[in-house]
Amino acid sequence: MQNKGLFKLFLISMLVLIIAACGNEDSSGDGEVADESEDPDMIQIATGGTSGVYYPLGGEIATIITNNTDVGADAISSNGSAENVMSIENGDVEMALLQTDIASYAVDGENSFEEPVEHLYAVGSLHPETIQIVTTEGSGIESVEDLAGKNVSVGAPGSGTYINAEQILEVHDMTIDDINAQNLDFSESTGGIQDGNIDAAFITAGVPTGAVEGLSATSDIQIVPIAGDKVDELVEAYPFYAPFTVESGTYGLSEDVETVAVFAMIAASDALSEDLVYEITKQIYENAEGMAHEKAQFISLDRVDEGISIDFHPGALRYFEEEGIEVGN
Repeated sequence: MQNKGLFKLFLISMLVLIIAACGNEDSSGDGEVADESEDPDMIQIATGGTSGVYYPLGGEIATIITNNTDVGADAISSNGSAENVMSIENGDVEMALLQTDIASYAVDGENSFEEPVEHLYAVGSLHPETIQIVTTEGSGIESVEDLAGKNVSVGAPGSGTYINAEQILEVHDMTIDDINAQNLDFSESTGGIQDGNIDAAFITAGVPTGAVEGLSATSDIQIVPIAGDKVDELVEAYPFYAPFTVESGTYGLSEDVETVAVFAMIAASDALSEDLVYEITKQIYENAEGMAHEKAQFISLDRVDEGISIDFHPGALRYFEEEGIEVGN
């Protein structure tokens, strides 16, 4: 009987130890990133369409990484922010450029993300991403409400532009169903406007945008304004937006146009180690002034967390802490 009692006690003790070990294993996995020994020799950075801002800017970032760290980097084109998030989540790429609002939806499992993502971390904010509703003079489109019934591009499938279009239409008591929506990328959108196949296009990108500049070289274009009360309503409903002015002279515009912007950011997977992301972050922010792309002027330690609501990668955090910068994490 004594032996049986000791045996039961032994089994209970082992069970407690196993449960405790499992519990520790679960909790220690939260927020951990890969070990340095697991870092790849080459990383891919998902960007956007070749006629937008992300692709050339991502190319310059890839060059900085290649020239100043122990890994090579290659910028690849994509359909935009939402697709880039899933490319990181699925392990197809290690880094990506994306909109801060899309990153927020992804970690919260909202909008087009059915489940929260687990492998997406912020590296830093880059530049404003302006929502431009592009049309031509003489189109008859003077306001967002005038888009009703028109052929309007709302962005490539999986892009942040689509969600921006939905939200802007929403504050104007409209939906995607009120327009004849076309899922086109930036170059297809401006080409469609030029050819007369579409009437207008939502384009979310840094100003000036290459595709829109190309259109303005052959056509007199307009950027449809968003009324001040609607800007206020949009910012109240979705705080990652901010008022933005497209200044006169841009694209040949004769006067300032009021609209809104979100922000572009660079993100990394937890498949990259703290040491590697530390070095990548350091090189990006310390070499930004040498980039040829005009959006590089916005890449600054003064605004590294602008618009970002998701967790920062431990490597980026370490660099910012060394620089005496507190980020909202």
